[in-house]
Amino acid sequence: MAEIISYKGVDIYQKEQVVLRNVTLSAQTGQFYYLIGKVGSGKSSLLKTMYAELPAYGNASVLNYDLTHIKEADIPYLRRQIGIIFQDFQLLTDRTVYDNLAFVLKATDWKSKEEMDKRIGEVLKEVGMGTKGYKMPHELSGGEQQRIVIARALLNKPKLILADEPTGNLDPETGKGLVDLLHSICKNGDTAIVMATHNLTLLETHPANEWHIENNQITCQLLSASNSSMENSSNTSEAAI
Repeated sequence: MAEIISYKGVDIYQKEQVVLRNVTLSAQTGQFYYLIGKVGSGKSSLLKTMYAELPAYGNASVLNYDLTHIKEADIPYLRRQIGIIFQDFQLLTDRTVYDNLAFVLKATDWKSKEEMDKRIGEVLKEVGMGTKGYKMPHELSGGEQQRIVIARALLNKPKLILADEPTGNLDPETGKGLVDLLHSICKNGDTAIVMATHNLTLLETHPANEWHIENNQITCQLLSASNSSMENSSNTSEAAI
């Protein structure tokens, strides 16, 4: 395993307001991390710093990019190595599933239609949607749309996937299926996944590493390699909620 996220003493702001202070955490390839906290606790803000939508002040790196001093021209190259899963899907409603995925590939400099067709077929099959490429987003259920969003995140074979409340708009059974899928993706490759959630039930049914935002601190708990028990980390971070 290799370290792909490293934050040491990082402060995060929304405009002039401190959202998180003194964040210290790390993530390794092939590992799953829950980012847990109430609405407004700073989960989304932390994720946004990881793909350089918000600045990070301190010692912060993702995929060997120094986020504190990252150049504007380097941000697209960072983001190509990150898959992002949004709660509200953000699919293009005027085009098919296939065209949604092709749009992303074209935007990231894929040229060969044959190679694009192959890759789109691969990711749709991986998320159990291999026969849905011709569908329009409105013809799919919420769970199916979220699977397409996961497929979109997988297109460029990312080393890191950031999922912001991906089950928030889904019923419990559909949400469980999506979390099963994300854990499977993580287990079967070397992709790290950070999933923001306030659904504590997932911690029991799908145990993994945990980053908790609570009482103005981030506390990191690591899943033991030998069993499913959680071990408290000494790393804590103040947070302004």
